[in-house]
Amino acid sequence: MKTSDFDYNLPTELIAQKPVEPRDSSRLMVVHKNKQATEDRSFFDIIDYLQPGDLLVWNNSKVFKARLFGKLERNKKDIDGDGVEDKRLLKQQDVEIFLVRPMKNKGVWKVLAKPGRRLKLGMRVVFADDFYCEVMVKEPDGEVLVQFPDDEDLVREKANKYGHIPVPPYVKEEPEDFASYQTVYAGPEGSVAAPTAGFHFTPEIIKKIKDKGIEFAEVTLHVGLGTFLPVKSENLDGHKMHSEWVELNQENADKINKAKAEGRRVVAVGTTTVRTLEGIASLASYADKKFESFTGDIDIFISPGFEFKVIDAMITNFHLPKSTLLMLVSAFVGDKLADHSFGDGREFMLDCYKKAVDEKYRFFSFGDAMFIH
Repeated sequence: MKTSDFDYNLPTELIAQKPVEPRDSSRLMVVHKNKQATEDRSFFDIIDYLQPGDLLVWNNSKVFKARLFGKLERNKKDIDGDGVEDKRLLKQQDVEIFLVRPMKNKGVWKVLAKPGRRLKLGMRVVFADDFYCEVMVKEPDGEVLVQFPDDEDLVREKANKYGHIPVPPYVKEEPEDFASYQTVYAGPEGSVAAPTAGFHFTPEIIKKIKDKGIEFAEVTLHVGLGTFLPVKSENLDGHKMHSEWVELNQENADKINKAKAEGRRVVAVGTTTVRTLEGIASLASYADKKFESFTGDIDIFISPGFEFKVIDAMITNFHLPKSTLLMLVSAFVGDKLADHSFGDGREFMLDCYKKAVDEKYRFFSFGDAMFIH
């Protein structure tokens, strides 16, 4: 299967630039995968498609201001004709640093830099009088390792003070309100992009869902670049996902185990939740089909042909052409279909996307939602 098999045409005017208000008034395409049929509803109608006993699992990760703008400084050592070493500070240059994730060593972060060609080993990037980093390593894939004098928590604290909301490049203006790029249930901080399927939930719709007898559980996946980096290989087998940090505590593991044992549906809110649950389920520790608490990295790549072990339904947004996220939802649509003539799910999912374009649904992070079951 090829990356180009997941392409589709999207008019730029359908790329949402702002969330709707209230959030649960966004549109909802209900996808009945076994029937290969769809319905057009509003997100607040999601309650009509959830059943008492369902377990909704969402990603509670919170975004921090990972986009930093600084000045690049370096000392260049020249030897003049007299053999005398001359140190001079070169003219400061603007540089953008995007914090990707902290590494194990204190103060070391993996980042992206723009323009990366300006960075040399030992250079310092200054964001404020009390906030800077130094370039340690430039990796072949374009990522950079930098050293901050601060620990991980303090780096995030200063980033939130001096940095900018890390909205994706197709959102042209940074939101004035940081809360508009967070879910209402965001908790532990660590994501460089929001788990956007959760944007549609409001306190009011959450209460109605709970009142219907539906349970909630949480996982944490700190969204990194693995979610959004383009697939560079034309053959899907050649794509390697970047790892992302996840956590599932025992309390929530027990909720999922109980739901599965009792035959109740596990409904994932967003592709990050899907990758967390299915990623942990792919590990050897899941051999007895039970979750235990887990903290660590996962790098699962879900594409058509993948056999889902955990989730029974999912809420998601509309994703970019040729993206790993579109491949994931196509895989879910094609998984365990009653009529195997429906194929791998890709064609039906692309038909759903074509319908969404024709019906002028709003796409991507601030866009409308799908419920696939």
